[in-house]
Amino acid sequence: MPIAGVAVAMVAALSACSGGSDAPGSPGGGAGGDKPAVPTPVIKISPASGTAKVRPDKTVVVTASNGSLQEVTVEADGEQVEGEFDAAHTKWTSKKPLKPSAKYTVSAKASGDGGPATASSRFSTLTPKLKLAVADVTPGLKGETVGVGMPIMVTFNQNVQDKAAVEQALEVQAEKPVPGAWRWINDKLAIYRTAKYWPAHQKVKFVAHLEGVHAGRDMYGVEDHSTTINIGAAWVSSVNTKTHMMVVKRDGKTVQTMKISAGKGTTREYTTTSGVHLTMERGNPVTMISPGKKEGDPGYYKEVVNHAVRISNSGEYVHSAPWSVGSQGIANVSHGCVNARPDQAKWFYDHFHRGDVVKIVGTSRILEWNNGWGFWQMPYKQWKKGSALES
Repeated sequence: MPIAGVAVAMVAALSACSGGSDAPGSPGGGAGGDKPAVPTPVIKISPASGTAKVRPDKTVVVTASNGSLQEVTVEADGEQVEGEFDAAHTKWTSKKPLKPSAKYTVSAKASGDGGPATASSRFSTLTPKLKLAVADVTPGLKGETVGVGMPIMVTFNQNVQDKAAVEQALEVQAEKPVPGAWRWINDKLAIYRTAKYWPAHQKVKFVAHLEGVHAGRDMYGVEDHSTTINIGAAWVSSVNTKTHMMVVKRDGKTVQTMKISAGKGTTREYTTTSGVHLTMERGNPVTMISPGKKEGDPGYYKEVVNHAVRISNSGEYVHSAPWSVGSQGIANVSHGCVNARPDQAKWFYDHFHRGDVVKIVGTSRILEWNNGWGFWQMPYKQWKKGSALES
């Protein structure tokens, strides 16, 4: 009997010490087992490290599994690339194109229950065969003030193939915003015109976000461009060739009334064009020669005129004409220009800005929309159809 009791005690002791499959901490939940390992965050970066000749329009993507991204930095030449996280902070995506011919460094940090993690990558972008840039912006003269009719004319150094992509990168910021649209005149020239004249007295900033933009086969934008434009007072001159008068208003107030003489109208080239003109340039003096004629031909002339302000490409100016003062206010005797008394022509010349409005009425010849800066001759609804983004 005592021996049996000992055996029972030993069995009981063994049962108490061995534990069962349901004991806390064991692989089945017993108290004394190891906890399962928590995986650390895994960060993936695209483009992969070491990748060369990456397209500038390629998107940089950084993702994290088993955790969330805390920080992502993508930079080249000291400039960081803008990007954004998704709602869960498990993905970061770049927002703008990359620089061509650049070496990029990517660094990322993530955190999770398994601890922090870091990753980095280096890649380089391709050098485009065709490098797109802005060759000229008009107006673009430093310190210049322009009129309320002034368009923004952008000339590129390459024939743009993907006009929609480039136009998407063109931005116009105005202190007093109004609707406007781009129109492509040819593969290198795009012009921005507002639906109505610019509100006077403001600054307008033009920005071409071209860097990295894929503009066609083997063509990428290589640099951004910005220009600030000063819009001055609303100078609007109204010319009536039938009453032979010109009225100049500044911000709606009449500041000058001038007797004028317009084109005599005996031929098409001697007929002043009716429509909305813009002042383009000036000269003092300007030598004017009869179009399509050489010396000795009937009707040939060569005259030197003072204080001349150009309003079209077909040879029309507002200028001084002391020889026709007797006809000004009475008859049209010019070769197509708007003539004025010398002192008043000088006044107009001195107050001229590129892009001021000159409205002419009373003749049978209509100003063509592409004659000089006659862009206001085209209805805005039609103008917009020249946009690569217009559906």
